[in-house]
Amino acid sequence: MADGEHVLIFDTTLRDGEQSPGATMSHTEKLEIAELLDEMAVDIIEAGFPIASEGDFEAVSEISRLAKSAVICGLARANFQDIDRCWEAVRKARRPRIHTFIGTSPLHRDIPKLSKDEMAKRIHDTVTHARNLCDNVQWSPMDATRTEWDYLARVVEIAIKAGATTINIPDTVGYTAPRESAGLIKRLIQEVPGADEVVFATHCHNDLGMATANALAAVEGGARQIECTINGLGERAGNTALEEVVMAMRVRSDIMPFKTGVDTTKLIHVSRRVATVSGFAVQYNKAIVGKNAFAHESGIHQDGMLKNAKTFEIMRPEDVGLSETSIVMGKHSGRAALRSKLRELGFDPGDNQLNDIFVRFKALADRKKEVFDDDLVALIRDQETGEVNDRIKVKFLRVICGTEAPQSADLILEIDGEETRGTAQGDGPVDATFNAVKKLFPHKARLQLYQVQAVTEGTDAQATVSVRMEEDGLIATGQSADTDTVVASAKAYVNALNRLLVRRQRAGPDADVKQVSYRVTG
Repeated sequence: MADGEHVLIFDTTLRDGEQSPGATMSHTEKLEIAELLDEMAVDIIEAGFPIASEGDFEAVSEISRLAKSAVICGLARANFQDIDRCWEAVRKARRPRIHTFIGTSPLHRDIPKLSKDEMAKRIHDTVTHARNLCDNVQWSPMDATRTEWDYLARVVEIAIKAGATTINIPDTVGYTAPRESAGLIKRLIQEVPGADEVVFATHCHNDLGMATANALAAVEGGARQIECTINGLGERAGNTALEEVVMAMRVRSDIMPFKTGVDTTKLIHVSRRVATVSGFAVQYNKAIVGKNAFAHESGIHQDGMLKNAKTFEIMRPEDVGLSETSIVMGKHSGRAALRSKLRELGFDPGDNQLNDIFVRFKALADRKKEVFDDDLVALIRDQETGEVNDRIKVKFLRVICGTEAPQSADLILEIDGEETRGTAQGDGPVDATFNAVKKLFPHKARLQLYQVQAVTEGTDAQATVSVRMEEDGLIATGQSADTDTVVASAKAYVNALNRLLVRRQRAGPDADVKQVSYRVTG
């Protein structure tokens, strides 16, 4: 493969993606996602922001040690302390990279109160310092698309001369448009001295819904690295979605003659795991990995699909990791059938995990006539999110509803191994249940989001409930699924509480400071 044809995929799910409010992942979850990305043959994994917290440093260090083929990158602001900490985290990687950045637009220059000359000197000094530590250095002028052209060209040249090997051009606030994105990269390559000796990268946010288009346009302009995330996860409206740019270049190779090394058959599995550990569900009509991406309800579409799948599908489900085989699951299905179906859906549980899922599957099958694929996905997600429910567990729930009187919830929680029981009233069964939880486990967390989604159709459908809670600047998301919506709500609420407890323990008394410094990076 010629160098000009290959586009490097730089995945920042574990760094920029994790900066989505409520999407913080545990140490174990980060290691798992990094392993999946490595197996999928992502070129570069931005594993985190090492100086943001001790937890981030440990995760980047462990990922660096375990990665088999991907370049492992850490983020650092433009100061020696950040860069040294980043190097300490990534130095054990087979292929380490330091990624340092500074905001160069007028708005961002005003934050540290630096003149253009002062900032230029800082860029030279910090990139030089990073290159003295590591042969692979990436530099980013944050908010590049709103930086004056003359100054952007000047600092890019400085970074190249100081030793940067990759120049990343971020559209930090999703401001640019495809024509501008392509033109900016092309002009930098043509006019900046030394530009032909480095790789140019693009980092696009989706605030105007153009992240994928802007990233692909940048590639046409000469960029040979795309920064992206699984499911488009990221701050505000998210980042360029990895699955979208990879499949776009694969399907439309006639007009975009570029290739990546990504194993696309793993996309669905990685997408679902990221959705589970982040607590951010994938919208049904999400391109490539959404539930409806390969679904057809219109009679005209169904007729066309039956005659020739290419009439309404521009890619095969198998290309992204979906199977067309249909095995109907019910109460008479055995472990072998369950394992086979889960593998089709992109999951490969171990024996112990399978046994636990099988028990829950049987219980669900007794309540439903047929267990659909989406039921199984919800079941395994619930099993995985339930693994964090250490301190608090829902043991019993009974709700009394009436048309006039306040609703009441009778609840038993297991807290640190001891059962406690209480009753509370509320404006509806869910409100009463949440009040009962708060009565048994007092807390100051504020409910930011409560969302119910039916997994399948019918009155016996499972409901997946998502809950987002905030306490003293810390945010956590919980999920659970059950055929009883109120039960799923209680479990999701408790799941979020448990995650908050973990966040609080890790953050310590300076949690607010750490969170602010982490989210400034954009």
